[in-house]
Amino acid sequence: MRADLGSARTALTAAAVHAEEVLGLLPAPEHRTQEQRATAAEATDSVRSLRAVFLDTHVDAVYDELTEARTRHLRVAELASAAAEAFPGLVPTTSQLETEGIRAQAGKEGREIDQGIFFGKVLGSPLAGPHLLDAMLRPTPRALAILPEFTRTGRADLGSVRMERTDGVARLTMCRDDCLNAEDNQQIEDIETAVDLALLDPAVEVALLRGGEMTHPRYHGKRVFSAGINLKSLHGGGISLVDFLLRRELGYIHKILRGLVVEDGAAWRPRTVEKPWVAVVDTFAIGGGAQLLLVFDHVIAASDAFFSLPAAKEGIIPGAGNFRLSRAAGTRLSRQVILEGRRIWATEPQARLLVDEVHEADALDEAVERSVERLRGPAVVANRRMLHLAEESAYEFRRYMAEFALQQALRLYSSDVIHKVGRFTAEKEAHR
Repeated sequence: MRADLGSARTALTAAAVHAEEVLGLLPAPEHRTQEQRATAAEATDSVRSLRAVFLDTHVDAVYDELTEARTRHLRVAELASAAAEAFPGLVPTTSQLETEGIRAQAGKEGREIDQGIFFGKVLGSPLAGPHLLDAMLRPTPRALAILPEFTRTGRADLGSVRMERTDGVARLTMCRDDCLNAEDNQQIEDIETAVDLALLDPAVEVALLRGGEMTHPRYHGKRVFSAGINLKSLHGGGISLVDFLLRRELGYIHKILRGLVVEDGAAWRPRTVEKPWVAVVDTFAIGGGAQLLLVFDHVIAASDAFFSLPAAKEGIIPGAGNFRLSRAAGTRLSRQVILEGRRIWATEPQARLLVDEVHEADALDEAVERSVERLRGPAVVANRRMLHLAEESAYEFRRYMAEFALQQALRLYSSDVIHKVGRFTAEKEAHR
């Protein structure tokens, strides 16, 4: 098997080098003629087919080599970097990604598709996949570095997220007032750190997430939960498959649902630290904001709030929203929301499939305090664990994410997405 892996690795590297030579003779992607685009597609398709076959045969051997027989827990970015070094041609190198990173989405080669192939095969493996999920449920180094100060003061300003612990409640406030809490790579970094801190701090019993007050002219002084993915960043090439789309789903959202993996304690005890989570929706929860609500234990909304998953309009896949919304709201409503762009208002009867309570804006604060008090019960954590096991198995989630890794990568570089986000950005700039 090792001999087979060695010869296959050599063949893959040679094929990748040849594909790069072909691309190197062509103009930048946005300047290619139709014939040149066909030449590039033929070269990339050929080597991608070889990558897929290589991983179908050797994915577990590759993963074991990268993780030293699953004794090292590498996060998705670390794993991709290690794979690029150990298996040349399997995934893009750091320098290739840096070159892509400074280009607008329309000007990229689409190298993240190769990462999508890689992570799809890794997550699909019954050996490698669970180990990667486990690695992504561990606390980040940034959170561990900040934890002593947070436990001492009960406060942390992480940039796009502020935290305050009061009376056993970790209150997380999303404060990207420049973009209505639209998510980008930096916000994913900050909110995962905040989630880790809330789960690691022994003084925290319940965690609460809410949007802060905005400075946007249309929403000045109003709280907003989330505008979803930052389409301006997507058009500018700033939304990455690994650091945003995969990290988001496998990192902080999965941690809210399933808890944080820790190594302390006896081997027979649960390895995760879990806590109940409450979300408060002011104004709207669009796209990723609506997806996020599906993993919370209790959701409170203002009476004038609305929810939407404009995936079809944006042209991308709404994270694990397809996976979780059907369970929460049923298949018919899920299709209306995801495929047809239906907007759900908090006052509609169907909204009760997504939220637990709806109140006038001036009654939200009192409703929040009642909710966090109810979730302090000593049996809450054990019962939420059992509910999640019944509702969403780790096996089903892993299978979904394996397909998501590839399909989302393909969507990122589809012509309709590039056209849509470019048009969106141009319209936004024209209305400034």
